[in-house]
Amino acid sequence: MKLVINNFWLLLIVCVIASGCKPEATTASDDVLSKESVTMSKISLQDKIKGGWAGQTIGVVYGAPVEFKYQGSLIDDKMNIPWNEHYVKYWWDKKPGLFDDIYTDLNFVKAFQNHGLNATSDSIAHHWSNTAYHLAHANQASRYNILNGIMPPASGFWKNNPHADDIDFQIEADFIGLMAPGMVNAATDIADRVGHVMNSGDGWYGGVFVSAMYSLAFVSNDPVYIVEQAIKTIPAGTKFHDCIADVIAWHKQYPNDWKQTWFEVQKKWNLDVGCPKGAFLGFNIDAKINSAYVAIGMLYGNGDFTKSVDIAARCGQDADCNPATVGGVLGVMLGYDKIPAFWLKPLQEIENDNFENTDVSLAKAYNWSFSHALAMIEQQGGKISGDKITIPLAKPVAVKFEQNFERTFLVERSKIDKSFTDEITLEFTGNGYLLYGNMVKRAKIDADYIDRISKRTYGSEPLGLAEINDPYVAIMHVYTDGTVTDTLSLPMMNTARKLEPSWNYQMPEGTHTIRLKWINPDKGYEYRINDMIVYSENEPKSNLPVSDKKQ
Repeated sequence: MKLVINNFWLLLIVCVIASGCKPEATTASDDVLSKESVTMSKISLQDKIKGGWAGQTIGVVYGAPVEFKYQGSLIDDKMNIPWNEHYVKYWWDKKPGLFDDIYTDLNFVKAFQNHGLNATSDSIAHHWSNTAYHLAHANQASRYNILNGIMPPASGFWKNNPHADDIDFQIEADFIGLMAPGMVNAATDIADRVGHVMNSGDGWYGGVFVSAMYSLAFVSNDPVYIVEQAIKTIPAGTKFHDCIADVIAWHKQYPNDWKQTWFEVQKKWNLDVGCPKGAFLGFNIDAKINSAYVAIGMLYGNGDFTKSVDIAARCGQDADCNPATVGGVLGVMLGYDKIPAFWLKPLQEIENDNFENTDVSLAKAYNWSFSHALAMIEQQGGKISGDKITIPLAKPVAVKFEQNFERTFLVERSKIDKSFTDEITLEFTGNGYLLYGNMVKRAKIDADYIDRISKRTYGSEPLGLAEINDPYVAIMHVYTDGTVTDTLSLPMMNTARKLEPSWNYQMPEGTHTIRLKWINPDKGYEYRINDMIVYSENEPKSNLPVSDKKQ
């Protein structure tokens, strides 16, 4: 049987008929965190943990066909987003890399499984850096750093990782709230150890916010309360806090119009400063704005699984990750058994199968997270007596203040489009730069190449640019204004690659010359510089002429 969603309202009607779309209570909740503890059964705890993993995976698949297809535009209700009886299995077989949101999340679960609840950042980082699968953005930048001796928190610090404000930790933090049910400050402590492996500043805050929402969903059925309490874990005055606080305020101003709130978010917050792929372009993987879309789904979904996930997807940009987060939080609120069969049945086809390049399945995740949650409850002073669990509660406490890219304003993105095999010299005026480019292997197109293309899956390395096991490492010197300031190690191997060759921030404001000199050139390789992104300590003003006024 194939079912295609003609529009959102048909989807909602089907879900209502299936029942169970809402938790038992979605009205304004009591301040549950004013209590000292909450009690639930082991069965209920396990059901909620399963619901979190299931909801996250459902959200990933629902948003798959629209992921980054809508960059800076919302997805109209008339745009069909499909779902059918075997839809999860379809994506599982066709593009297993789609599930990277889940299996990178699960990689950290396994780190705690191997190293215990008190696993250090270093032990987590070493486990993380030795994964075999393709990574991108802040994740790959951190893996490169760790493999080259730059350990957390330096591995995620923005001056060492241009992707520090990206969404990476935000989409990998789900497991934290699941292992710290109702214990929001215990969750943010874990987030400190994990999140600084690959992010800092707003990128770290995205994961802290998600961790807190998951944790709170175990003890509250009010999504507004969950969002309003979760943002208290983020220091006031940070851009991340201000962005989510704006969403909360706009929800109160426009309580029945999520699209108006979406427009307000676009007008104020749609500028990705750090990510080289998004700077001055429509692509935006910044944690602030994608967390804002998560908050919109939570606040306007009214506790309804279908409506919440659908709104988060229709906000655009990272439109699989954001509904995954919302689906996971709603899955905890509802519990696994109350996720409508319409959504749950297709997921159950793959629950016992291992994710690509891992030995972990959802079924294993359910058990590991349950085990970790029980241990965390006891560690935090809770009690387990037979089937009865008592969870200690506390009001959210803000984590430490961090803000990336201060005195670092985007001023220019210059198209370079040059390849070199010996050296290249570029000039800019400002206080910082980043070169956006990549290693290229000169290879002819032969039968073997065509065969590799035919077997390529989502998330694999771009063939023709990098080979998985290619041992070549380019060495380059960076000359800044005539002086050697850095030595670059640029592996061709996909899992070891450096995403961008060179950058420097918060330099003295002025005109600078950057020269890259290849020390060990090989005629089989070249380096391509696509763009040069320039920053200044001075916030730019429009250079357009003032229109003539009529006298």
